[in-house]
Amino acid sequence: MSQSQSLSALIWSVADLLRGDYKPYEYGKVILPFTVLRRLDCVLAPSKAAVLAEQAARQAKGINPEPFLLRLTGVPFANTSPLDLKLLLGDQDNIAINLTAYLQGFSPAVRDIFERFLFADQIERLKKAGLLYQITEKFLGFDLGPDRVSNRDMGLMFEELIRKFSDFSNEQAAEQFTPRDVITLIVNLLFIEDSDILSPGTAAVRTVYDPTAGTGGMLSEAERHLRAHNPAASLTLFGQELNDEAYAICKADMLIKGQDVRNILPGNTLSADGHPTQKFDYMLSNPPFGVEWKKVEKEVRREHEQLGHAGRFGAGLPRISDGSLLFLLHLLSKMRPAKDGGSRIGIVLNGSPLFTGGAGSGESEIRRHVLENDLVEAIIALPTDMFFNTGIATYVWVLSNRKPDHRRGLVQLIDASALWQKMRKSLGSKRREMAEADVDAVTRLFGDCVEAQLATVTTANGRVTRMVVRDGEALPPTPEGGSVKLTPMSRLFRTEAFGYRSITVERPLRDAAGQVVLGQKGKAKGKPQPDPALRDTENVPLTEDVETYFAREVLPHAPDAWIDHDKTRTGYEIPFNRHFYVFEPPRPLAAIDADLKHVTDRILTMIAGLAG
Repeated sequence: MSQSQSLSALIWSVADLLRGDYKPYEYGKVILPFTVLRRLDCVLAPSKAAVLAEQAARQAKGINPEPFLLRLTGVPFANTSPLDLKLLLGDQDNIAINLTAYLQGFSPAVRDIFERFLFADQIERLKKAGLLYQITEKFLGFDLGPDRVSNRDMGLMFEELIRKFSDFSNEQAAEQFTPRDVITLIVNLLFIEDSDILSPGTAAVRTVYDPTAGTGGMLSEAERHLRAHNPAASLTLFGQELNDEAYAICKADMLIKGQDVRNILPGNTLSADGHPTQKFDYMLSNPPFGVEWKKVEKEVRREHEQLGHAGRFGAGLPRISDGSLLFLLHLLSKMRPAKDGGSRIGIVLNGSPLFTGGAGSGESEIRRHVLENDLVEAIIALPTDMFFNTGIATYVWVLSNRKPDHRRGLVQLIDASALWQKMRKSLGSKRREMAEADVDAVTRLFGDCVEAQLATVTTANGRVTRMVVRDGEALPPTPEGGSVKLTPMSRLFRTEAFGYRSITVERPLRDAAGQVVLGQKGKAKGKPQPDPALRDTENVPLTEDVETYFAREVLPHAPDAWIDHDKTRTGYEIPFNRHFYVFEPPRPLAAIDADLKHVTDRILTMIAGLAG
């Protein structure tokens, strides 16, 4: 067991004191803020006396002491209260009042964490239960000083506590947590092409941003991934989160890791962007699926109409029932210009952004924007039942404005929906997970930008194994009495393959005698008038000439039809499943009859046995 795991288990033992007075899903409301408090208490202990002296000296001169105090602590926060956890235990009768006073002595950014945790409510609740002194004493016994526990180990330990907390509360997990396997995949995809920053010893400095940060899982995994490959590299983490408790956890996690918590902001990203002027190197997000954006409609529409492409939502607005594409547009607005190094984005979306909305709709215009500007690198279909709060199909979109040459003009679709294993224990709707080998397989396919098939090998006794077969590689041998089934897994398309022209096909209006009705005025004079009842639309691929398509597909069936070119619209959709569909012919009737006869005979035999 690692130090972080042993520390986590030790701290989680506090739950024994809470049992009975708190429900299991409430343990985190006490344990997480107390863990943060004890860590800060230990970090500030060596400079405590010097800080108090400096505080008194500077105040006596009427000087703001804050910058001088931070220089003494060596971290971006201080505490000016004469109290600490050890002193609190010396006055058992007034521990609640003194603990509150101690918290008020912290710098505003730290006080904000405890306020968002609603820690004052827990102090009062613990006091009434007669537990406050015991809990404080228990935490005082944990040595979390930086000379004993590094920022890295402290961060890992805190994440372990967060996961334990989420296991007890599936409802909160649904809203605030992204599964670890999904995060790992997205982070791998973001960094796989950037050998410069991953090379050991390269002192690269990069920024990472999550506009729906939750408890900070994606940001933490991005930092861990980079440091595992290149300890010399540095990531500055930025985020924004709407939910107060998730925001408090995220901010506390960043504080414990030594990040600047001023980069983690509260609020709704769509209506009140906390980082309006910032651009980032890497961005990742798991926005809520299928959630309407009516609450922020006024602000979003104003920005769309007044700023256009100078704002975030110039490309278009999706229907009010699903705002996930708004987060995609928000991330695009945060991209560094390509000449300054560009950016890469990983975002989780459900299926509707792929195809919802016809030509000219907001969704289609957003797809048109990202495809015509060659921003989409890949879209990966994940297995179903991967998330805590939904079992629906989900997709990871990878976008960049600094595509490598071999990706220019291409979109890679990867169907990873079959790469999963059943979890030992379900968490909410999450019943499946991607194993490390599955994540690696998808990462390599993306990194190499190749087409491939998935070979499903079934032995005579029903044992199933799967392997990725790239174009040009030999197929696995068919086992005796078994089978090998091949399905597409990775495909490459030109961006224009997803575009189409929606043409309006008109046919003439006829009078009671069957004669074509002609226009009497203006431009329509002498021309056949269209019959609205016979009007139809056809979607013509961008890769095909409209007139050629019309002559082949329409005129043979409706010789009197014509195209109203004024109504032609360009649209884009990504029919993911269609590109991976494999037709399987029905079984021969003789085989089906034989199976039915076999089952019928078994039933008759069973009935005969019962009658006997």
